Amino acid sequence: MSENKAPAPIDQLLDIMSKLRNPDGGCPWDLEQNFETIAPHTIEEAYEVAEAISRNDMAELKDELGDLMFQVVFYAQMAKEAGDFDFNDVITGISEKMIRRHPHVFGGADIATAEAQTTAWEETKARERAEKTKHTDKVPSALDGVAETLPALTRAVKLQKRAARVGFDWPSIAPVFDKIEEELGELRTEIDEDGSKDRIAEEYGDLLFVLANLGRHLELEPETVLRSANRKFIRRFQTVEQRIEDKGKIIDQSSLEEMDKIWNEVRAEDKLS
Repeated sequence: MSENKAPAPIDQLLDIMSKLRNPDGGCPWDLEQNFETIAPHTIEEAYEVAEAISRNDMAELKDELGDLMFQVVFYAQMAKEAGDFDFNDVITGISEKMIRRHPHVFGGADIATAEAQTTAWEETKARERAEKTKHTDKVPSALDGVAETLPALTRAVKLQKRAARVGFDWPSIAPVFDKIEEELGELRTEIDEDGSKDRIAEEYGDLLFVLANLGRHLELEPETVLRSANRKFIRRFQTVEQRIEDKGKIIDQSSLEEMDKIWNEVRAEDKLS
């Protein structure tokens, strides 16, 4: 008699998800969910994956990737219940897409460098986007498919990259600095002239957009750089809090001058380390 083999891990996870969504004995919370209610959790899980990577914590990354995988399984189960698609359809779809977008690996194309592959990848995606709009009244745009739900800085850079691929870009970094000065001047003018909140917000947004463009020209990811700056601010500010506490005080009883003095000391120490 042959021994029963344990199910493959992915089959076990799919079975768990199916039971969680089973109206007969399933989990009440899971049964109440839909695509819209799960979407915020997916975004949160993706950020937690990125956070684990930034800390180089492989044990945490393994756990967070599992949480993110569970989101995919959750969506697939709900779609299966609605008769739209199932998990295997998702896997088949991404497999076909990867084969289609890597003709140098799975076909006869000759792509020798990573830069050439990036160009070929974007050309393939552009053809796919055009195909999707072929039977509609919509004119294909180089900006199609850049998700509105992306973090604003990340989306700004993706939009700028798309525009640059069709030639809409500054040829060097110098004009980017000129544009920053222009946008900063327009923002100052609105503030000095007591412009409306909407006008000030618009000029501030323009400044942020061109700063994102500067990051692109510097081959930096603004979202990643800003996260790093946030972490640095937290570390420095908490050091200020600790040093004030060491003096037997609490921070909200300290003057701005005292806090600023300690802050500058911490900054100076950072530069020496």
